[in-house]
Amino acid sequence: MSDLTDTETGLVPAAPEAAEAVDYVPFEATVGPGAAPAADPRAELDRLRDVPVDLAVEIGRTTMTIGETLALGPGSIVTLNRLAGEPVDLLVNGKPIARGEVVVIDEEFGLRVTEVVAGETGAGPEAAAPAPAEVAPGLPAFAPAVPSEA
Repeated sequence: MSDLTDTETGLVPAAPEAAEAVDYVPFEATVGPGAAPAADPRAELDRLRDVPVDLAVEIGRTTMTIGETLALGPGSIVTLNRLAGEPVDLLVNGKPIARGEVVVIDEEFGLRVTEVVAGETGAGPEAAAPAPAEVAPGLPAFAPAVPSEA
């Protein structure tokens, strides 16, 4: 207890009879086997239709040293782990959900989805993404910039 009196703190102690007993319903009772049947899952998903997500198309990956990265400049070519013509990944919030082919529509890039990726529970984007590799054995991960003759 404090050495301060109620007049020094300005606090008024609560009357013991003001407290009421509260009857709590256990959480398990509301979601357990005896609970009411769940609503239609499609109706539940309708709540999420307006939630924004980030979509990205990944054409490939590679691994470089910091030195190689610092050597990049205009004209440098970075070799990725995919061949030309291979399907690219469609990522939603960093997780692959589909693959497709790049198309050009009115001078803008687009993606024609050719395959929907099966969902993996508990796996992050690193688990589903292909490991970086060289396009062809013996090729460097990047080609340094070569001054152009203008």
